[in-house]
Amino acid sequence: MTTDPEIGSRVVMRYRLPPGYAHPMTDVIGELVSLDPPTVRGANGHLIRVAASRVVALKAVGVRAIRNSEIRALEHAAADGWPGLEREWLDGWLLRAGASFTGRANSAVPLHESANLSSLPRISRWYQDRGQRPLLLLPDRISTVPDDWQTWDEVVVLAADIENLMLPTGPSMVTVDDQPSAQWLSLYRYRGNLPPVWAPKMLVEVIDGVVGFGHLSGPDATIAVARATVTTAPDDRRWVGLTAVEVGEDHRRRGVGTLICAEMIRWGQERGATHVYLQVAAENEAALAMYANFGLVEHHRYRYATPPHE
Repeated sequence: MTTDPEIGSRVVMRYRLPPGYAHPMTDVIGELVSLDPPTVRGANGHLIRVAASRVVALKAVGVRAIRNSEIRALEHAAADGWPGLEREWLDGWLLRAGASFTGRANSAVPLHESANLSSLPRISRWYQDRGQRPLLLLPDRISTVPDDWQTWDEVVVLAADIENLMLPTGPSMVTVDDQPSAQWLSLYRYRGNLPPVWAPKMLVEVIDGVVGFGHLSGPDATIAVARATVTTAPDDRRWVGLTAVEVGEDHRRRGVGTLICAEMIRWGQERGATHVYLQVAAENEAALAMYANFGLVEHHRYRYATPPHE
């Protein structure tokens, strides 16, 4: 066991589980409270205390300030990973349309420093020409909300350096395909609802990258699914982005979500990804706690904005 981290530092601890568990090891991310015995306070405030003989790895995980350029770069990689069906650049904004399925695929996002609100009339016309109400995706710190526009849906973008994560080793329990199968689609939901029948056409879209559809299946049914894309940001960081993570209702709160996410991150790492991101609704406290325990930290936030109803 490595004992370099100091008490009070943020660490990741991997340890062996007792016999009888489905997985031989698990991880916890949090504050190092003690080394004797090794004790970590997780994101939910609970103390995880294990015998030193069961600890496989213990290392510090640093947290640093995020630059505005890094926010733009990550949003660029994320836009390439969920690009909609139609795209156009306009004065540093990336405009996307996807028949109104998902906010990310039907919003304009300011990805260049030159992007500003003087382009708003043309952005609005672009969406109106497609029969859609204008929608902006506005990351904090690099954008402002137009006067009188309404904001909604605060989203937390979580990220991590893959080297700081404890990923599974050995044969994968998750199968990854390049197309969403009927079994994959049977479990996928968007905001709790079934996606439209044409959704697979949009789900396979990726710009200058690769996409994979992972599923974890039991004897009788698909237990969990996730979508992952690997794209490269303008700063040359290669990101694996996780979306469409779903766990069957009968299998929740058993570590299945963490498992499929870890396997999809490993899939991305095998394709050159060095960093991972995902987006979570700010009010989804359970998901935020799960991903924090896994080792992801807040990178930035964004909100959607729409014009007032006329």
